Amino acid sequence: MSYPAIVGFGVGLVVAGGSAVALTQLDNHSSATTTASTPSATVRPASNPDPARTVYNSTKNSVVFVSADTDQGTATGSGFVVSSDGEIVTNEHVVDGAQQVTVMLGTSDQQLPATIVAADASKDLALLKVDTGGKTLHPLTFGDSSNVQVGDTTYAIGNPLGLDHTFTGGIVSALGRQIQAPDGTPIDNAIQTDAAINPGNSGGALLNSSGQVIGVNSQIASTDTSGGQAGNVGIGFAIPSNTVRDFIAHPTSTQSTQPEQQTQVVPAPDDGMGLALP
Repeated sequence: MSYPAIVGFGVGLVVAGGSAVALTQLDNHSSATTTASTPSATVRPASNPDPARTVYNSTKNSVVFVSADTDQGTATGSGFVVSSDGEIVTNEHVVDGAQQVTVMLGTSDQQLPATIVAADASKDLALLKVDTGGKTLHPLTFGDSSNVQVGDTTYAIGNPLGLDHTFTGGIVSALGRQIQAPDGTPIDNAIQTDAAINPGNSGGALLNSSGQVIGVNSQIASTDTSGGQAGNVGIGFAIPSNTVRDFIAHPTSTQSTQPEQQTQVVPAPDDGMGLALP
């Protein structure tokens, strides 16, 4: 039996660009006359006509664009604010081997230097810190990943292929998946989603319908075995939020957190369902 390859996707092509959304006005045309045989309908506005827009607007300013300069070039990925004083979560493979890390917070195009506080290849999680200049940031809130159910609505927000603040939606496709960290360590209870995630989404938040973080987008499955950069096929995996929350509370590192001393982590051999970093 052959299995799809699992692909980590921290490296993205930085592309300047944006997207346009067409809004359709829905007019309610009613007849000027009403007959006894055709009772008039009472039209009531929906209490939440566009939950996706609500989630996006409540989280967009906490999204982070991460750039990491390495010997192999510039890796780009995503992250999100987890404390008001400047702590940020992303994937370890986004900042692996970084000599310098910069971030752009929210909708700002200002690049800020970031310090790597912790980077654990066995968890594929990293904790960064920026100087907020006295400003108070707005961290995202965490949901309980143990309460997530198959069929729940999911949203992914990040920077696929360098397209900042890309927002996609889907559902929880499966629970209890096991994926491999960059050093080959199993990561249990990963959340599978069909929300579109692509190279550059690594480290970004997987959100529920309330805008809470239920996972960190980390890998996608791909049928491409040629070694090229994989794209979305509707099978993505996120590290569960409870694992991420434990990491933030007790940060651990498998490498030096001084960028100039970091070394490249070599992924475990591919066993047909293995991790391949871009």
